[in-house]
Parts: sequence; C-alpha cells; structure tokens
Amino acid sequence: MIGAGRGRARVVTGRTRRRTFPKVGGIVELLERVCVDAARALSASGVGMSLMASDGVHGMAAASDPNTARIEELQFTFGEGPCIDAAAAGRPVLVPDLADGAMRRWPVYATAVLDAGIRAVFAFPLQVGAARLGVLDVFRTSSGAMSRPELGQALAFADQVVMTLLDGQERTTGVDELDEAFEHRAQLFQAQGMVMVQLGIPLAEALARIRAHAYAADRPLSEVAADIVARRLCFDIDRA
Repeated sequence: MIGAGRGRARVVTGRTRRRTFPKVGGIVELLERVCVDAARALSASGVGMSLMASDGVHGMAAASDPNTARIEELQFTFGEGPCIDAAAAGRPVLVPDLADGAMRRWPVYATAVLDAGIRAVFAFPLQVGAARLGVLDVFRTSSGAMSRPELGQALAFADQVVMTLLDGQERTTGVDELDEAFEHRAQLFQAQGMVMVQLGIPLAEALARIRAHAYAADRPLSEVAADIVARRLCFDIDRA
C-alpha cells in the first residue's frame, strides 16, 4: 500500500485546490510558444520543458498545453524518467515505444505515462558546453521512432530554447519570471522540512512520503507541496 507506515497524511480543510496552467508574460510565454510550435512541427501530442536551477534542482517551466504540463511534472513526482536521465547524462534519451523496456527502467513513471495515453517520449538536453540548463521533452500518443529530419528539428527547437534562456538572463524581467517558474520547487523544499518535523524522519524520507501521497492522490507534486506549506495538508504520526 502506497504511503502506509509511520505517517499518514490528512487534509486540514475540506477544500481541494485545483491546479491551473500558469500564464506568465515575457520569457516564460516565449518558452510556451516554442513548445506549441515544436508540438506542431514534430507531430507530437505535446511538448514540455523543464529547467535546472543554479542549485541543480529541476522544475517544470513551460508546456504546449495543460495536459502536457501535468505529464511533464510526473518525472518530479516519481523521481525518474527519460528527461531526468537526459539531464544527468547530457545527451538525448529517445524512447520510441514506452511499452518496450521502459517498464524495467522507469517502472512507476512509465506506468503513469502509459495510463495518460503517451506511447513515446523523446528528451533533449538543453545545454551550453558543460552547462546544463534543462530538458525539452516531446510526447507522442503513438509509438515509433523520430525520422532523421524530425530529430534535426527537435535539436533546432532545443537550441532555440537555449538562446531564449540566455537572452532572458540578460534582462531583469526574464530572471524574475524564471524565478516564478521555480517557485514550486522552493515550496517542495519547505514542505519536505515540515513533513520531516511532523513525522520525525530524515529529509529524504520526507520527500518519499510526499511523493507517495501525490501518487496515491493522483495530484501534481507541486500542488501537494503547496497544500503542505499552506497547512491544508498535514502528515500525522500513525499511532494505530
């Protein structure tokens, strides 16, 4: 049973916060447009983009549509997936058929993404030399490899994202907007600390508890973290 054991989460109020797809002007809006253009050009069901903060923490920054935003965030809920591997390795991770081998490599992520109707994922790292900025993820509802021209287009879109990010870093407004895109990662750290204190467990285990609750409740990790920080959700020691 997921989440069973030392602590149990309880909702403090009866209100359930519904996640809305963020709309921020400037650089984030430009990134969303790149995702939309890439989805159309690559015959994808959606394209998502995750960025890496200076401290190495990843966060979903933009997506072509709300459903893809939710799918993009699954990698952080489960801590596994092609995009995380692509960021770590600094090279593309191409999965033309999630039903072929992905279940062994990313058992939880692959199951959730397949349930969402996705059959193929292609992850392209965003980097400048040795500096890794994040990952561009292409999702398809049908299995099959990308053609050579499509791979070239995907790499071109990844380069476009990198240029957009570098241009944004030169403008104060761009930095502020990227900080807002990572706000939910700061909330996650704060939520970890709160659960650690509530249950008297190590920080790493607190993250595992939060992830387990998000998975069991079928909610985005960022949404659960926000509820913990706002004290709408509390993890109590299970004395039963």
